[in-house]
Amino acid sequence: MVTGPEICARAAGKDRAAFETLMTATKGGLFRFVRRYTGDDEDALDLVQETYASAWLAIHRYDPQRPFDVWLRAIALNKCRDWGRRRTVRRWMRYTVGLDTPEAAHVTDGTPDTDTLIDDRRKIERLNTALRDLPDTLKAPLLLTSIDGRSQQEAARILGITVKAVETRIARARQKLASALSRDI
Repeated sequence: MVTGPEICARAAGKDRAAFETLMTATKGGLFRFVRRYTGDDEDALDLVQETYASAWLAIHRYDPQRPFDVWLRAIALNKCRDWGRRRTVRRWMRYTVGLDTPEAAHVTDGTPDTDTLIDDRRKIERLNTALRDLPDTLKAPLLLTSIDGRSQQEAARILGITVKAVETRIARARQKLASALSRDI
């Protein structure tokens, strides 16, 4: 897997072949990351494609001194959040259609009750807010290890820091999250 600084710099310079190399190197991990977020293979494939399209359009803003993988994950996370908001709107629209219409007869709904959805959404929003408010130095190691499933050694290589620094930053990130979430209760 070739994702070193040289290939990243070439991609940042709008070198399509370099960008395609980065895509090939990152597509498996990115798909797994998005799949965990969506819970659905088809939605994950769509979001991965949207992520790469957005990354290509914004490649001029990419800093090749930073890990491409982390930059790409940030774009993917935004795409996932947008997907979640759209899904919520679609569910709401489905409920506004009368139950006696032909369209309603074809809609299957295995969703939890409204109170559970609202409570879950609030919890997720609190967690997303707490994650968003973490400093990047704490957020990146936490997302790479907890969400992306990478080892601390891999996260250290991606971030260019020591394994001990990754371990320390993850512990601090978890403390900050716990503190932020306990204040919101």
